[in-house]
Amino acid sequence: MLSAVVWWGSPVGFRGVQQGELRGISNLYFVGLQHSQMGYKRRGPAPVQRARVGRKQTKLAWRSRGDNRRESLKKKVIGDSSYRILGGSAENEDLVTAQPLRASPGSPGSCPPVVFDRDRYRGVSGPQERGLNPPTVQISVDQLPVSSRPALLFDRDKKLLATPKTDVVIRADPISGGEPGSVVAHKGIPAPPPSLASIKSAQRQRLRQSEQNRLVTTCEPKSPSVTPVQMSIARSSDFCFTICNGILDDTASDFLAFKQCYFLSWGSILSFLEHLLKLLKDYAVPMAVVNSQKAAELAVALELEGLPTLESLLSVLENEESVRDLVQRPGQRYKGQNGTEMAAIKIQSCWRRFRARGDYVKYRRQRWAAGVIAISWLLHAQMTRMKKALKESRKRHLEMFHTRAKVPSLDTPRLLIFLLLIPSGFSLPQRLCVTDLDIEQNLQMGRLCDIQDPDVDVIYVSPVQLGDDLLQYYHRFLRLTSDISDERVKIITPEAIDHFRTHSMSLSTLLKYSPRTLKRIRNLIRGRSAYIVGGVLHSDDLDVAEALGVPILGSAPQVAQLYGSKSGSKRLFSGAGVPVPPGAYCIYNQQQMYEVLAQLVTSNLEVKCWLFKMDNEFGGWGTAYCDVTLMKSYKWALKEFRRYGFEKWSNLWAQEPALLHILEELPGFLEQHVQLVTKVRFSSWDVFLEAFLSQGGVVEAVPPSDSITNLTVDMLVEPNGEVSMMSCGDQIHAGSPFQFSGSTVPQSSMEPTDLHTLCMRIGETCKARGVLGYFSIDFVTFLHPRTMQQQVWATDLDLRYSDQLSMTQLMLMMSGGTLDCRSSSLEVPLPMSEVQGQDSLEGPGSSCRYAVMCPHLRHTNLSMVQYKVFLHMCQALGVGFDIKECQGTLLILHDNHRRQTLGMLTIADHLQGALMTFARNLSAIHQEISAPSMQGESNFQGLIKDIEGILGIAVKNQASAEMPTENLGTETTSAHP
Repeated sequence: MLSAVVWWGSPVGFRGVQQGELRGISNLYFVGLQHSQMGYKRRGPAPVQRARVGRKQTKLAWRSRGDNRRESLKKKVIGDSSYRILGGSAENEDLVTAQPLRASPGSPGSCPPVVFDRDRYRGVSGPQERGLNPPTVQISVDQLPVSSRPALLFDRDKKLLATPKTDVVIRADPISGGEPGSVVAHKGIPAPPPSLASIKSAQRQRLRQSEQNRLVTTCEPKSPSVTPVQMSIARSSDFCFTICNGILDDTASDFLAFKQCYFLSWGSILSFLEHLLKLLKDYAVPMAVVNSQKAAELAVALELEGLPTLESLLSVLENEESVRDLVQRPGQRYKGQNGTEMAAIKIQSCWRRFRARGDYVKYRRQRWAAGVIAISWLLHAQMTRMKKALKESRKRHLEMFHTRAKVPSLDTPRLLIFLLLIPSGFSLPQRLCVTDLDIEQNLQMGRLCDIQDPDVDVIYVSPVQLGDDLLQYYHRFLRLTSDISDERVKIITPEAIDHFRTHSMSLSTLLKYSPRTLKRIRNLIRGRSAYIVGGVLHSDDLDVAEALGVPILGSAPQVAQLYGSKSGSKRLFSGAGVPVPPGAYCIYNQQQMYEVLAQLVTSNLEVKCWLFKMDNEFGGWGTAYCDVTLMKSYKWALKEFRRYGFEKWSNLWAQEPALLHILEELPGFLEQHVQLVTKVRFSSWDVFLEAFLSQGGVVEAVPPSDSITNLTVDMLVEPNGEVSMMSCGDQIHAGSPFQFSGSTVPQSSMEPTDLHTLCMRIGETCKARGVLGYFSIDFVTFLHPRTMQQQVWATDLDLRYSDQLSMTQLMLMMSGGTLDCRSSSLEVPLPMSEVQGQDSLEGPGSSCRYAVMCPHLRHTNLSMVQYKVFLHMCQALGVGFDIKECQGTLLILHDNHRRQTLGMLTIADHLQGALMTFARNLSAIHQEISAPSMQGESNFQGLIKDIEGILGIAVKNQASAEMPTENLGTETTSAHP
C-alpha cells in the first residue's frame, strides 16, 4: 500500500485527484512550485504546513525551484515505506528514485503504473478505472453547480399557457443537499416546465450519485440546504467550538463548519491551534471555548510575525478570564502535560540559579574587596608619599627657621612684620570655641605703637577688613604724639578671608593661601631686614616665613606644642623650681582623675575648691570647678584631721580611711556639683569630662583664701639669649572670677623684687628648653590662712604675644613714659611748664602713672551706633585723652562691621583715680547706648562691680598703710584662671 504521493505541478490540477485517488495516503508532497504561485509573498523556502486528506495527517512541503530540489525531495520521502509520483511531465518522471514502492492491492506482484502530467486532465474516473486509487482512499466528488439539459422548443402557432412568475436561482453549492440543476421558483420570474429529456437525465444523475454515495463516504457532514444569501451569512458568522482537557474534537459540527468556512487559510489557523492546544495541555485547562473568527483573524495576522504570545492565545477564548486565572495560578503548569519534567526542570533551574547567584555574590564580594584593597593601597601609597614630602618640607622649613634665627641682623632690625595669629597655631577645637575668631585675633591693634622706634616700620596683617574711616582713625591716632609718616605703617588684609569665612582658619593659614598679599609684602620688605612676630607658632607660620624669606621671632612648633599646654607649663615650672599650686597634670583616664583628686583632697584639707583645666584651653572655656566642702566624706575627714593633728596627718596610714571614703563618694558628687565656667562649648559635666580625658588636663587647687590676686607678666627671650620683663599687671575679671578681662599696670599686689626673681628663673628655664620670643606667665598671690603670710603660685604659661603687652605698648607710646618691671613703676616725664619751675640741678623730672586697660569690652548695643557718632558722644561725655598731661582715656576700635567690641585704656596719676575714671567711663557709655527696655548683653557691669571691690580693698590698705606687716598692696576678691 502506498504511504507517500508526490505531485508534480500546480495544486489546481490536484483538485480532481484529491477526492478519488488518495485513499490510504499518509504523506503528500508538492514539488516545483514558486511561492508566488501559492499566494506567498515571502522569500526563501516556504514553511512546512499541514493539511488533511481524509482524516489523516498530510505534510505539504513547498519547495522552490533550484539545484538541490532533487536531493531535498529524496530526503523528504526517504522515510516513507512507499511513494508514487502524480502529475508533472515525462522529463520529471525520475525525480524521486530513493526507495522502491510496493505494489498496489490491485496487482500485488507488479509495480504500479507511472502517472504522467497528462493524466491530471482525465479527472477522477481515469485513476479509478485504471485501478490506481487504493481502496482505503475516500473520495467525494464535487457536483457541478450547473447541469445541461435539452432545450424545450414550442411551435409558434401554439399558444403559450399562462404560468406563474417565479424567481429561478441555480444552486451553486453541491453540499446544500439539492440536486444538480434544480431550480427554485421566486416571485416575478416564470419557471418553464421540465422536458422529458431533462427528467430522464436527472434520474440517471440521481442513480449515479446514489451509487457513488454507497462507495464513498465524505469526511465532512452535509449541511442543510441554504440559499446563497443564507450561505454567506453562515460563512461570516462566528463559530465557537470547545476544547476539553487540551483535546480538540475534529468531528464536531462546529469545528467542521469552522474548517469549511476558513479552508483557504487553514494552514495558518492549524498552526495557531497547535500552539493553543499546547498551552491548554500544559496548564491542564479543563475547558476552553474558542471564538473562531478571532482565531482566524489572529492566525492570519501572526503568520508573518512568529510565535504567538500568551496574551494573543488567551484573547481568542470566550472564557478568557477563567482560563487566565487558571494559567496564572501558581503551580498550575506542573499539573499539565510533562508537568513532572517541568517541575524537575524548575527545581534544577532554581538550584542552579541559587548556586550561580551565590557564586556571583561571592565574586562580587571578592571583587569589591579587591577594589577596596587596591584603592586603600593606592591611598596609602599616596598618603605615604604625601607625608614623606610634607615631612621633608617641614624639616627644610625648620632648618631654615633655625638658620635665620641666628642671623645677626635680628638684633638691630630695620623692619618689623607683625602677623597677628591669635589664636594662631591652636587646634581646631580651640578655634571653634571662639564665637568671633577674626575679632579675637584683632584685639592687638595696639601693636601698631611699636612704630615709636624711629628705626622700625610696621606691616600689620589684619584678620578683618578695615574701612576707610577706621584706617583714618588709626593714622591720626599714631600722629598724636609725634609726626609719623603713613608710609611707615601698612595695614594689609589677606584676600583669602573672603573665600574662607566659615572655615575657622588662623591668620597664618589665611596668609599662606593669599599669594597677592605675600607678593605685596615681599615688595615692601625688599632690601631691608625683617622678621615676623606672631602668636603661638604654627606650621603655616613656617610656610609663610619660607615664602617671604624672613626669620620668625618665636619658638619652634614642637617646643610650642610641648610647653604651650597646661601640663607642659607644669613641667616647666617644676624644672624652674617655682612654687605651684597642689595638683596633678597629664590626666587622660577617668579612674586616674578620681584617684588623684581623692588623694589631693585628703592631703590638702585646707583647700576648699578645685579646678579642672584642659590642656589646650584659653579664655576660661575649658575650665570647671567644684566645692568639696559639700561632701559628707570631706566633713568626716576634717574631724579625723583635727583628731590626728597636722604632724600625724601627713602620714599615709592616717589618711587612708578618709581617702577611701572620699574616693567612694567622688564620682557621684562630681556629676552633681561641678560648675562650668562657661557653657559656650560644653553644656554638661559629662560632655566636659569626655573632652577633658581625650585632650588631657590638669587638676589644680584654688588658693584657700578670700583675698586673691592674679598677676600677668610678659617676658621676652631674644635670639641672643637675653631675657627681659616687658610688662606686669594685676588682672581684672568680669562676670566669672576665672576669666581674664583686663589689668592694671604696673602691678601692685606683691613685692617687685620677688616677682622679678621668679620671672627671671622661669625665663632662664624657658631659654634652656628652646622657648624663644614672647610669652606670658600667670601668677596668683594670697594670704595663707594658717601662716598668714603671702604666697605666690605660678599657674599658667602662654607662649604668645599677649593682649596685655599690646595695650602696654599703646600706653608707653601715648604717655611717652617707661615701664620698669624690676621696680613695678611707670615713669612719665613732666610737662614743660612743670619742668621749668624745678631746679635745673635736679635734672628732668618725672611722675608716676598707673593705667587700667581692657582689650575686650563687649556690648551688643554698640552695633546700633556708627563710630563717628560714638566718638562724638564720648567727647561730649568727657571720655578723652589729654596729650599735655599724658592722662585720660583712649579707645581701640576693632572692626567697622559688627561693631560690638572695643578696647579702653585709662591713664591717671594714681591707681584709685585710674580705676574710678575707668568705671565712670563704662557707666556713662552704658547709660548712653542703652535703654531701660533694651539693656543688651555686655561685660560692663561685671567690670564695674569688680573695680568697686578693688577700690574698697585699696581704701582698707591705705588705712592700714602705717602697719608694715599688713602692707601687702592691692588685693582683689577674685581667683586666678
